[in-house]
Amino acid sequence: MKAFSLEGHRALVTGSSQGIGLAIGQALHDAGAEVVHHGLQARPEDLHDAASYVKADLLDPEGAQLLMDAAGDVDLLICNAGSFFDLPVLEMTRELWDRTFQLNVTATFFLAQAFARQCVARGVPGSIVITSSTNGFQAEADSCAYDASKGALVMLTRTLAVSLAPMQIRVNGIAPGLIRTPLTSVWMEPRSQDLLRHYEKKILLGEVGKPEDCAGAVVFLCSPAGRYLTGEIITIDGGLTVGQIGKM
Repeated sequence: MKAFSLEGHRALVTGSSQGIGLAIGQALHDAGAEVVHHGLQARPEDLHDAASYVKADLLDPEGAQLLMDAAGDVDLLICNAGSFFDLPVLEMTRELWDRTFQLNVTATFFLAQAFARQCVARGVPGSIVITSSTNGFQAEADSCAYDASKGALVMLTRTLAVSLAPMQIRVNGIAPGLIRTPLTSVWMEPRSQDLLRHYEKKILLGEVGKPEDCAGAVVFLCSPAGRYLTGEIITIDGGLTVGQIGKM
C-alpha cells in the first residue's frame, strides 16, 4: 500500500544498534527508506548491508549535533536512544540523575532542534518520532529519574509538535510497555518464574512484547498514512496499562 511507503526518505534512528531501535530501523528500511543507524559500540554484525552506521556518544554535549552532521540530509528522525541508571531512591546520586536526563531528554531535544534547523534550511517537511514509555504515565518503584525523564518526553513530544508545525515538521511518539530487549532482560530472565509471570497475567494479550511490535507504529507515523497526526503518542503495551487488576 503506497500510503505506508517510505521510498525517497532518509531516516536517522538513534540507539539502533540493538533492541527496539534496531527493529525500527529494519522496518523503515523494509518500507523503502534509507536508514542511518546509531550506537555507542562498533557496527553490529547483524545490521543489514544497506544501512549506514554512526558511532556517537549522546552524553557528550556536542554529541547531538555531531550525530546529525554525520547522518547527512535526513527527513525522518527517530529519537530512540535512552537508558535506565536508577538506584533505590535513598541511594540515587546526582550524577546518575543528571546522566538520565542528559541522555533521555536533553539529547532528544537538541537532536530535534538540529534536525528542524536542517529541514528548514533545505526547505523540506519532516517527521520526528520520540520513544517514551508507559513509565511516562505510570510510576514504578525506584525508578524516579527514569520515570521523570519519560514523562518529560511525553510533554516534549507535544510541545515540539506545537512549535514545529509551522515548519511542516510533525512530531509524534511511541510509549512501549514491557518489551523484551537487552535492557529489560537483565532483570527479566532471573525472575522469569515470578515477576515475569505476574506481568504476563497483567498484559491483556498475555505475553511480553518483542522489539518488532514497536516498529510498525513508527513506520505508520512517518509515512503518508500518518500525515494528519502530530502531537500523538501511541501506547504499545499489549494492554498492560488498560486493565486495573489483570488475571488472578
